[in-house]
Amino acid sequence: MATHDPELADELDATLRARKDLGPEYETELTDAFLEKLERTVDQRVRRGLAQAQLQVARSGRPYGGSGGGVPFGDGTFAARFGFATVSLVLAVPLSAIAAVNTGLLGLLACWAGIVGVNAVHAKGFAALLRRARHDGAA
Repeated sequence: MATHDPELADELDATLRARKDLGPEYETELTDAFLEKLERTVDQRVRRGLAQAQLQVARSGRPYGGSGGGVPFGDGTFAARFGFATVSLVLAVPLSAIAAVNTGLLGLLACWAGIVGVNAVHAKGFAALLRRARHDGAA
């Protein structure tokens, strides 16, 4: 999956050009329209990724097509990680917009520091769970 969407980049360019032509009095409407397009794009990517992950799990019975070791799918850890990442990315879009509009770049940076921090704490907790599962399996 490409990380750079040319259609979305074109949409952003068009929005910025329209803002320059129309002036700041239309900024809210232009921003809202672009954020709606961005949210639709993110939703499509999340749905596509979820469908691919479900298909892969259905084929192999294990997340990522693995054949052994690690934590089994049935205990919910894969679903929890995927769900947390999905919710985090979906919520990042409106939170970023709110932070940027209300407080500017500093607010946007604070918002993303919080998002990264929450995800880091979640990942650290998951890593501890994996270590514990491997240790229990080895004993």
